[in-house]
Amino acid sequence: MTQRSLNEIFSSYANSAGLFRAKDTLSADFTPENIPHRKKQIRELALMLAPVLRGEKPSNVFIYGKTGTGKSLCIKKVSNSLQETASNSSKKVKIIYVNCKMRKVADTEYRLLAQLLSCFGIEVPFTGLPTNTLYKQLFKMLEKNGGNVILVLDEIDALLEKVGDDILYTLTRINQELRGAKTTIVGISNKVSFIDNLDPRIRSSLSEEEMIFPPYNANELRDILIERTKTAFSEEAVDYAVVTKCAALAAQEHGDARKALDLLRVAAELAERENAEKVTERHVDVAEEKLDKDRIIEIVRAQPKQSKLVMLSILSLHKKGKKNMQTGEVYELYEKLAIQNGLKTLTQRRVSDLISELDVLGVINASVISKGRYGRTRKINIQLSQKIVSLMSKTLGHEFPEAFINF
Repeated sequence: MTQRSLNEIFSSYANSAGLFRAKDTLSADFTPENIPHRKKQIRELALMLAPVLRGEKPSNVFIYGKTGTGKSLCIKKVSNSLQETASNSSKKVKIIYVNCKMRKVADTEYRLLAQLLSCFGIEVPFTGLPTNTLYKQLFKMLEKNGGNVILVLDEIDALLEKVGDDILYTLTRINQELRGAKTTIVGISNKVSFIDNLDPRIRSSLSEEEMIFPPYNANELRDILIERTKTAFSEEAVDYAVVTKCAALAAQEHGDARKALDLLRVAAELAERENAEKVTERHVDVAEEKLDKDRIIEIVRAQPKQSKLVMLSILSLHKKGKKNMQTGEVYELYEKLAIQNGLKTLTQRRVSDLISELDVLGVINASVISKGRYGRTRKINIQLSQKIVSLMSKTLGHEFPEAFINF
């Protein structure tokens, strides 16, 4: 493409109004003034945390719900309002929000502590200091700050899966080390069973209050999209049918509002690239395929090596035309690939757990079937387009080139 052609593209884009008025309002990071269908949860959160305005320590709070159910959005809304009220009334309240899943920011114990300390103006080197030293610094800064500190730990389950739950035990015991400060933990998790897997001594020290965020249904998602389109798009840029379709598709994905917003945003971006006057249902169909492709590849890349090897085993059997694969078949191939790639071979039970996790992520479909007196097994299938399966295969092929030779 010539420089002139490039200039024409950029000039055309710069000089046209486009379909968007404020694209950032479709972002998951945007906190709208009105959050439809979450008034009850917002009110409950506000009442749980309100004691800080009297100088009291609230109970620790744990919030559960699938991705895209408004957990982070609601806690940010409540936190902003609480911080503003505290500032106006001269109450000493500090709210720290950390996403524990962010790579190289808070995805290890060391990085989380460094991130918390940075909120108090203390810069910590990337590596090198003992974690005990960081804890002491944190206790010192909390004491120096005084008042109430609320630590909001989003995606906390991702951190604990990586480093264990001792860090949560230490954080819940912070108040025993403090005299002039009070600390409350607000944990947010996508897994409702998260709390059940904790060490009993940690569960007993949490004194937690729990909140469950239910998935949105199609009508609720439609209301959310209608609310956002008022500010996100130029007038008449989006048909009602487009909003309804985005809501219906996202409702199938466990009521995920992020999915609905992403669908609408990507569909509009595709329409703009075509110089279309408005977003149509066809643009939504193309956007859905694109997002599914991106989501699956990102999920695969984020998995531990053992999970990737299990996935590669399933893909290999799928390519050979195998349907209704059973756990034993997958395990037999997994064992060979693990030895071939110099990895420790997990037990069949652990591989079965990894298959369950891949099923939850939506990468495969694994339904449990009974074999009578021979016990139970899983019926495993891949229900993805051939294009996405090929992309997954290539992604894993880069990680395990030795295994991929005969794939």
